[in-house]
Amino acid sequence: MKTPRELKVKPIKNGTVIDHIKANKALSVLKILGLPNEATAVTIAMNVQSSLMGSKDIVKIEGRELAPREVDKIALIAPKATINIIRDYEIVGKGKVQLRDEINGILNCLNPNCITNTGEPVETKFYVIVKEPVILRCYYCERIMDADEIESQL
Repeated sequence: MKTPRELKVKPIKNGTVIDHIKANKALSVLKILGLPNEATAVTIAMNVQSSLMGSKDIVKIEGRELAPREVDKIALIAPKATINIIRDYEIVGKGKVQLRDEINGILNCLNPNCITNTGEPVETKFYVIVKEPVILRCYYCERIMDADEIESQL
């Protein structure tokens, strides 16, 4: 009787592991981060079984730690994600993304008549109305943005 061989993903020496991404959203996370590129090794696992979520995606990024603004963007499409910082093959930092109550300067308002789209020097500002799935409301024109519209802006 043959025993199945277990395939393991090589651990990363330094970098970031983003876990608990909603299933099928890993490619959107990569888009936010400007990946893949020639300089960065990336490992993606999609639709992995999860006792917590049913199924999830995981992204491992070699040699890169995320900026706070990148984490804020990821929270908009993966509000349950966890970020693990890896140094010398050890987890040195672990935390959940935090979807803020107010989102500033990350997204554009989809209302062409909003003051943020008229050439005025006004930074966009949205209130989080619902955390999952994420729904936002523009502070200035009160336009509502659903999860698909938010993802299209990132």
